[in-house]
Amino acid sequence: MRRLVWAVAGLLALIGFVAPGQAAARPEPLPVTYDFLAGVTAELGNPGGSLPGTNNFRCRPSRIHPRPVILVHGSGGGRQTNWATLAPVLANAGYCVYAPTYGALSTVWPASALGGLGVKQDGAWQIKTFADRVLATTGAEKVDIVGHSLGTEIPTYWMKYLGGRDKVANYVSLAPYWRQGPDEDDARSAMVSLVQRRLGISPLTPPHCADCSAPPSDTDFNHAVRRGTPYLPGVRYTNITTRDDEIVTPYSNGLLAGPPGTQVTNIVVQQGCPEDHSDHLSIVANRRSSTMVLNALDSAHPRPVPCVAVPPYTGG
Repeated sequence: MRRLVWAVAGLLALIGFVAPGQAAARPEPLPVTYDFLAGVTAELGNPGGSLPGTNNFRCRPSRIHPRPVILVHGSGGGRQTNWATLAPVLANAGYCVYAPTYGALSTVWPASALGGLGVKQDGAWQIKTFADRVLATTGAEKVDIVGHSLGTEIPTYWMKYLGGRDKVANYVSLAPYWRQGPDEDDARSAMVSLVQRRLGISPLTPPHCADCSAPPSDTDFNHAVRRGTPYLPGVRYTNITTRDDEIVTPYSNGLLAGPPGTQVTNIVVQQGCPEDHSDHLSIVANRRSSTMVLNALDSAHPRPVPCVAVPPYTGG
Protein backbone atom coordinates (compact mmCIF):
# COMPACT_ATOMS: atom_id res chain seq x y z
CA MET A 1 0.00 0.00 0.00
CA ARG A 2 2.86 2.37 0.84
CA ARG A 3 4.41 1.71 -2.57
CA LEU A 4 1.08 2.38 -4.25
CA VAL A 5 0.69 5.71 -2.43
CA TRP A 6 4.19 6.79 -3.44
CA ALA A 7 3.57 5.70 -7.05
CA VAL A 8 0.32 7.71 -7.26
CA ALA A 9 2.02 10.73 -5.70
CA GLY A 10 4.84 10.54 -8.23
CA LEU A 11 2.41 10.22 -11.13
CA LEU A 12 0.41 13.23 -9.98
CA ALA A 13 3.62 15.24 -9.72
CA LEU A 14 4.63 14.24 -13.24
CA ILE A 15 1.33 15.35 -14.78
CA GLY A 16 1.37 18.66 -12.92
CA PHE A 17 -1.40 17.90 -10.45
CA VAL A 18 -2.35 20.92 -8.35
CA ALA A 19 -4.21 20.28 -5.12
CA PRO A 20 -7.37 22.30 -4.39
CA GLY A 21 -6.45 25.76 -3.16
CA GLN A 22 -2.88 25.46 -4.39
CA ALA A 23 -1.89 28.14 -6.90
CA ALA A 24 -0.51 27.03 -10.25
CA ALA A 25 2.90 28.33 -11.20
CA ARG A 26 2.68 31.69 -12.95
CA PRO A 27 4.45 31.95 -16.28
CA GLU A 28 7.58 34.02 -16.40
CA PRO A 29 6.85 37.56 -17.65
CA LEU A 30 7.93 38.33 -21.19
CA PRO A 31 10.82 40.76 -21.58
CA VAL A 32 9.75 44.24 -22.67
CA THR A 33 11.96 46.42 -24.85
CA TYR A 34 10.93 50.06 -25.02
CA ASP A 35 12.27 50.62 -28.51
CA PHE A 36 10.21 50.77 -31.70
CA LEU A 37 13.11 49.32 -33.73
CA ALA A 38 12.98 46.13 -31.66
CA GLY A 39 10.07 45.08 -33.85
CA VAL A 40 12.30 45.07 -36.91
CA THR A 41 14.82 42.92 -35.05
CA ALA A 42 12.02 40.52 -34.08
CA GLU A 43 10.88 40.19 -37.69
CA LEU A 44 14.40 39.54 -38.94
CA GLY A 45 14.93 36.94 -36.24
CA ASN A 46 11.63 35.18 -36.93
CA PRO A 47 10.58 35.94 -40.51
CA GLY A 48 6.83 35.85 -40.93
CA GLY A 49 6.28 34.80 -37.33
CA SER A 50 4.43 36.27 -34.39
CA LEU A 51 5.77 37.99 -31.32
CA PRO A 52 5.92 35.94 -28.11
CA GLY A 53 2.65 36.29 -26.25
CA THR A 54 0.58 36.96 -29.38
CA ASN A 55 -1.69 34.95 -31.69
CA ASN A 56 -2.10 32.03 -29.31
CA PHE A 57 -5.54 30.79 -30.29
CA ARG A 58 -5.60 28.49 -27.28
CA CYS A 59 -5.60 31.53 -24.97
CA ARG A 60 -8.82 31.99 -23.01
CA PRO A 61 -9.65 35.43 -21.58
CA SER A 62 -9.77 35.64 -17.80
CA ARG A 63 -12.51 36.99 -15.57
CA ILE A 64 -10.35 40.05 -14.91
CA HIS A 65 -9.65 40.66 -18.63
CA PRO A 66 -12.61 39.06 -20.41
CA ARG A 67 -11.92 40.52 -23.84
CA PRO A 68 -9.05 39.67 -26.20
CA VAL A 69 -7.04 42.61 -27.52
CA ILE A 70 -6.38 42.98 -31.25
CA LEU A 71 -3.43 45.16 -32.27
CA VAL A 72 -3.84 46.84 -35.67
CA HIS A 73 -0.64 48.23 -37.20
CA GLY A 74 -0.05 51.26 -39.40
CA SER A 75 1.17 51.75 -42.99
CA GLY A 76 4.17 49.57 -43.75
CA GLY A 77 3.89 47.87 -40.37
CA GLY A 78 3.18 44.29 -39.42
CA ARG A 79 2.24 42.03 -36.56
CA GLN A 80 5.82 41.97 -35.32
CA THR A 81 7.40 45.22 -36.48
CA ASN A 82 4.74 47.47 -34.93
CA TRP A 83 4.21 45.86 -31.55
CA ALA A 84 7.49 44.77 -29.94
CA THR A 85 6.69 46.89 -26.89
CA LEU A 86 2.92 46.83 -26.43
CA ALA A 87 2.47 43.12 -27.19
CA PRO A 88 4.52 41.88 -24.21
CA VAL A 89 3.19 44.70 -21.99
CA LEU A 90 -0.38 43.54 -22.61
CA ALA A 91 0.46 39.84 -22.41
CA ASN A 92 2.23 40.39 -19.08
CA ALA A 93 -0.88 42.20 -17.83
CA GLY A 94 -2.91 39.04 -18.48
CA TYR A 95 -4.59 39.80 -21.80
CA CYS A 96 -5.03 37.42 -24.70
CA VAL A 97 -3.23 39.42 -27.41
CA TYR A 98 -3.68 39.06 -31.16
CA ALA A 99 -1.96 40.87 -34.00
CA PRO A 100 -2.64 40.36 -37.70
CA THR A 101 -0.73 41.69 -40.68
CA TYR A 102 -3.27 43.10 -43.13
CA GLY A 103 -2.86 44.80 -46.50
CA ALA A 104 0.44 43.20 -47.55
CA LEU A 105 1.04 43.25 -51.31
CA SER A 106 2.55 39.76 -51.36
CA THR A 107 2.45 36.56 -49.35
CA VAL A 108 6.20 36.11 -49.89
CA TRP A 109 8.56 37.37 -47.19
CA PRO A 110 9.84 40.08 -46.72
CA ALA A 111 7.02 41.82 -48.62
CA SER A 112 4.54 39.84 -46.54
CA ALA A 113 5.77 41.66 -43.43
CA LEU A 114 4.96 45.08 -44.90
CA GLY A 115 1.27 45.57 -44.26
CA GLY A 116 -1.16 48.43 -44.68
CA LEU A 117 -0.17 48.99 -48.31
CA GLY A 118 -3.07 47.43 -50.15
CA VAL A 119 -6.68 48.38 -50.82
CA LYS A 120 -8.15 49.84 -47.65
CA GLN A 121 -11.51 48.10 -47.97
CA ASP A 122 -9.72 44.75 -48.27
CA GLY A 123 -7.66 45.60 -45.18
CA ALA A 124 -10.89 46.18 -43.27
CA TRP A 125 -12.23 42.85 -44.53
CA GLN A 126 -9.08 41.12 -43.28
CA ILE A 127 -9.59 42.70 -39.86
CA LYS A 128 -13.19 41.47 -39.93
CA THR A 129 -12.26 37.87 -40.68
CA PHE A 130 -9.42 37.94 -38.13
CA ALA A 131 -11.65 39.40 -35.40
CA ASP A 132 -14.39 36.87 -36.15
CA ARG A 133 -11.84 34.07 -35.73
CA VAL A 134 -10.62 35.53 -32.43
CA LEU A 135 -14.17 35.79 -31.11
CA ALA A 136 -15.04 32.26 -32.23
CA THR A 137 -11.96 30.61 -30.72
CA THR A 138 -11.87 32.55 -27.44
CA GLY A 139 -15.61 32.50 -26.82
CA ALA A 140 -15.53 36.21 -25.99
CA GLU A 141 -18.51 38.41 -26.77
CA LYS A 142 -16.41 41.42 -27.77
CA VAL A 143 -12.81 42.42 -28.48
CA ASP A 144 -10.79 45.49 -27.64
CA ILE A 145 -8.92 47.28 -30.43
CA VAL A 146 -5.56 49.06 -30.13
CA GLY A 147 -4.63 50.73 -33.41
CA HIS A 148 -1.72 52.83 -34.61
CA SER A 149 -1.87 55.40 -37.40
CA LEU A 150 -3.66 53.74 -40.35
CA GLY A 151 -4.66 51.02 -37.90
CA THR A 152 -6.86 53.56 -36.12
CA GLU A 153 -9.24 53.95 -39.07
CA ILE A 154 -9.27 50.50 -40.73
CA PRO A 155 -11.21 48.83 -37.86
CA THR A 156 -13.75 51.65 -37.95
CA TYR A 157 -14.77 50.67 -41.48
CA TRP A 158 -15.22 47.09 -40.28
CA MET A 159 -17.35 48.30 -37.38
CA LYS A 160 -19.52 50.66 -39.45
CA TYR A 161 -20.00 48.63 -42.64
CA LEU A 162 -18.70 45.05 -42.30
CA GLY A 163 -20.65 43.77 -39.33
CA GLY A 164 -18.39 44.78 -36.45
CA ARG A 165 -20.74 47.35 -34.91
CA ASP A 166 -21.47 45.40 -31.71
CA LYS A 167 -18.19 43.50 -31.44
CA VAL A 168 -15.87 46.11 -29.86
CA ALA A 169 -15.84 47.41 -26.28
CA ASN A 170 -12.70 49.59 -26.09
CA TYR A 171 -11.08 51.32 -29.06
CA VAL A 172 -7.67 52.82 -28.33
CA SER A 173 -6.07 54.93 -31.08
CA LEU A 174 -2.38 55.88 -31.07
CA ALA A 175 -1.59 58.78 -33.43
CA PRO A 176 -5.05 58.88 -35.06
CA TYR A 177 -6.12 61.43 -37.67
CA TRP A 178 -9.89 61.69 -37.51
CA ARG A 179 -10.01 65.23 -38.90
CA GLN A 180 -7.71 64.56 -41.85
CA GLY A 181 -8.91 64.25 -45.42
CA PRO A 182 -7.68 61.80 -48.06
CA ASP A 183 -3.89 61.43 -48.13
CA GLU A 184 -1.23 59.26 -49.79
CA ASP A 185 -2.65 56.13 -48.13
CA ASP A 186 -5.94 56.75 -49.93
CA ALA A 187 -4.16 57.49 -53.21
CA ARG A 188 -2.10 54.30 -52.91
CA SER A 189 -5.21 52.27 -52.07
CA ALA A 190 -6.96 53.58 -55.20
CA MET A 191 -3.90 52.86 -57.35
CA VAL A 192 -3.54 49.30 -56.06
CA SER A 193 -7.25 48.73 -56.65
CA LEU A 194 -6.92 49.98 -60.24
CA VAL A 195 -3.90 47.76 -60.94
CA GLN A 196 -5.65 44.72 -59.49
CA ARG A 197 -8.74 45.30 -61.63
CA ARG A 198 -6.63 45.59 -64.77
CA LEU A 199 -4.86 42.37 -63.85
CA GLY A 200 -8.18 40.64 -63.21
CA ILE A 201 -7.51 40.19 -59.49
CA SER A 202 -10.74 40.05 -57.54
CA PRO A 203 -11.03 42.14 -54.38
CA LEU A 204 -10.99 40.35 -51.05
CA THR A 205 -14.10 42.17 -49.90
CA PRO A 206 -17.23 40.46 -51.28
CA PRO A 207 -19.92 42.65 -52.81
CA HIS A 208 -22.41 41.40 -50.19
CA CYS A 209 -22.22 39.65 -46.83
CA ALA A 210 -24.88 38.70 -44.32
CA ASP A 211 -23.96 41.23 -41.65
CA CYS A 212 -22.63 44.02 -43.88
CA SER A 213 -24.20 47.36 -44.70
CA ALA A 214 -23.36 49.38 -47.78
CA PRO A 215 -21.23 52.50 -47.29
CA PRO A 216 -22.52 55.72 -48.83
CA SER A 217 -22.33 55.38 -52.60
CA ASP A 218 -21.11 58.94 -53.09
CA THR A 219 -17.99 58.71 -50.95
CA ASP A 220 -14.55 57.12 -50.68
CA PHE A 221 -13.05 55.11 -47.81
CA ASN A 222 -11.75 58.16 -45.96
CA HIS A 223 -15.08 59.92 -45.95
CA ALA A 224 -17.04 56.71 -45.29
CA VAL A 225 -15.08 56.24 -42.07
CA ARG A 226 -15.67 59.85 -41.00
CA ARG A 227 -19.19 60.42 -42.38
CA GLY A 228 -21.16 61.87 -39.51
CA THR A 229 -18.67 60.62 -36.92
CA PRO A 230 -16.15 57.78 -36.75
CA TYR A 231 -17.52 56.91 -33.30
CA LEU A 232 -20.25 54.42 -32.48
CA PRO A 233 -22.45 54.29 -29.36
CA GLY A 234 -21.53 51.64 -26.81
CA VAL A 235 -17.79 51.81 -27.51
CA ARG A 236 -15.32 53.51 -25.18
CA TYR A 237 -12.84 55.47 -27.34
CA THR A 238 -9.43 56.78 -26.28
CA ASN A 239 -7.29 58.89 -28.62
CA ILE A 240 -3.60 59.21 -27.65
CA THR A 241 -1.75 61.90 -29.61
CA THR A 242 1.58 63.73 -29.51
CA ARG A 243 2.50 67.29 -30.36
CA ASP A 244 5.73 65.96 -31.92
CA ASP A 245 3.92 63.85 -34.51
CA GLU A 246 5.68 64.48 -37.83
CA ILE A 247 3.19 62.44 -39.90
CA VAL A 248 -0.17 63.58 -38.56
CA THR A 249 0.11 67.33 -38.90
CA PRO A 250 -1.25 69.14 -37.13
CA TYR A 251 -1.39 66.58 -34.34
CA SER A 252 -4.78 68.02 -33.37
CA ASN A 253 -6.25 66.11 -36.35
CA GLY A 254 -6.37 63.19 -33.94
CA LEU A 255 -8.36 65.06 -31.29
CA LEU A 256 -12.06 64.74 -31.97
CA ALA A 257 -14.87 65.01 -29.46
CA GLY A 258 -17.71 62.55 -29.72
CA PRO A 259 -21.36 63.42 -30.30
CA PRO A 260 -23.98 62.79 -27.60
CA GLY A 261 -24.28 59.10 -26.81
CA THR A 262 -20.60 58.30 -27.38
CA GLN A 263 -17.68 58.00 -24.93
CA VAL A 264 -14.47 59.65 -26.11
CA THR A 265 -11.32 60.58 -24.18
CA ASN A 266 -8.64 62.69 -25.91
CA ILE A 267 -5.06 62.60 -24.56
CA VAL A 268 -1.97 64.60 -25.54
CA VAL A 269 1.06 62.80 -24.11
CA GLN A 270 2.90 66.04 -23.28
CA GLN A 271 0.18 67.08 -20.83
CA GLY A 272 1.89 66.96 -17.45
CA CYS A 273 5.17 65.71 -18.91
CA PRO A 274 7.02 68.01 -21.33
CA GLU A 275 9.93 65.53 -21.38
CA ASP A 276 7.82 63.22 -23.54
CA HIS A 277 8.90 63.76 -27.15
CA SER A 278 7.10 60.79 -28.64
CA ASP A 279 6.77 61.04 -32.38
CA HIS A 280 4.60 59.05 -34.79
CA LEU A 281 6.62 55.87 -34.23
CA SER A 282 7.79 56.01 -30.64
CA ILE A 283 4.28 56.73 -29.39
CA VAL A 284 3.74 52.94 -29.45
CA ALA A 285 7.05 52.08 -27.76
CA ASN A 286 7.40 53.83 -24.43
CA ARG A 287 6.41 53.44 -20.79
CA ARG A 288 4.01 56.40 -20.74
CA SER A 289 1.91 55.41 -23.73
CA SER A 290 1.93 51.77 -22.65
CA THR A 291 0.46 52.73 -19.29
CA MET A 292 -2.12 54.95 -20.98
CA VAL A 293 -3.19 51.99 -23.13
CA LEU A 294 -3.48 49.74 -20.08
CA ASN A 295 -5.61 52.36 -18.33
CA ALA A 296 -7.84 52.79 -21.38
CA LEU A 297 -8.45 49.04 -21.54
CA ASP A 298 -9.07 48.72 -17.80
CA SER A 299 -10.33 52.06 -16.51
CA ALA A 300 -11.55 50.45 -13.29
CA HIS A 301 -7.96 49.79 -12.19
CA PRO A 302 -5.92 52.82 -13.31
CA ARG A 303 -2.14 52.77 -12.99
CA PRO A 304 -0.02 55.86 -12.35
CA VAL A 305 1.36 57.13 -15.65
CA PRO A 306 5.11 57.73 -15.29
CA CYS A 307 6.73 60.89 -16.57
CA VAL A 308 9.87 59.77 -18.35
CA ALA A 309 11.97 61.25 -21.14
CA VAL A 310 10.80 59.75 -24.42
CA PRO A 311 12.93 60.35 -27.52
CA PRO A 312 11.53 60.31 -31.05
CA TYR A 313 11.81 57.26 -33.35
CA THR A 314 12.83 54.71 -30.74
CA GLY A 315 10.87 55.38 -27.56
CA GLY A 316 11.91 54.64 -24.01
